[in-house]
Amino acid sequence: MCNNHEKSPISRRDALRGSVAAAAVAAVAVSTSGTEAAAADNPYADPAKPALPPSDMKLDIKRVALVVTDPQIDFLSPDGVTWGVVGASVEHHDTVNNIEKLFKAAKTKGITVAISPHYYYPTDHGWRFEGALEKLMHKIGMFDRKGALTTDGFENSGADFMPQYKPYINDGKTIVTSPHKLYGNESNDLVLQLRKNKVDQVILAGMSANLCTESHMRELLEQGFEVAVVKDATAAAMLPEGDGYLAALTNFRYMANAVWSTDETVERITNGT
Repeated sequence: MCNNHEKSPISRRDALRGSVAAAAVAAVAVSTSGTEAAAADNPYADPAKPALPPSDMKLDIKRVALVVTDPQIDFLSPDGVTWGVVGASVEHHDTVNNIEKLFKAAKTKGITVAISPHYYYPTDHGWRFEGALEKLMHKIGMFDRKGALTTDGFENSGADFMPQYKPYINDGKTIVTSPHKLYGNESNDLVLQLRKNKVDQVILAGMSANLCTESHMRELLEQGFEVAVVKDATAAAMLPEGDGYLAALTNFRYMANAVWSTDETVERITNGT
């Protein structure tokens, strides 16, 4: 068991370097080994002959929300503590820019926008048992804040939002929910906020694909929401244990009401379809 009181956080620059980071870059190189590679060689390509029925989801601007999970520095910036394992995936999918495109389109149409952030306070480091990723996140100081009732040290920390997203998030209209503590939104007020805004359709994006984003998708589906996942407005860690993005993409296809690209989603938001 991990005892966080006996461990000091490793530095951000040293976090997840070395063999793990090298494995992540190598994995991307293998999976995207040249622009001339056939689609069949791209593990992220849509299946040529899908077996599952196509989506028939249509947006209703009056009852849809854009939900973005963890649009935070620790996930999406080279300054973040996870960049060594998520950076290659983020760059490959152009995740940072794609999330901003969604923010811009949503704000232009005046639809509900909600952020479900991930924060850890000092009391969270006293947990008596943890899963593998929890141990890692606590060890590297991911999403750390000094307390639930203070923003001291928050600005530009790893827990803060990406700078280019702040004009959209800090406009006084965007819902910023209470933090989720593991992966899904069962532990925060996202569903309450959406219901109070008469939302029952969700466009879902953010980090990380096979963790918080997928877990939010599952819980929202269980709660009766119609969910479209934006497949290139997310990304995931690539570790010797597996490619998190590929694992999530499979489940998005199996479970979501729709899986769209950013460009397709922006067009649908713009045209209300």
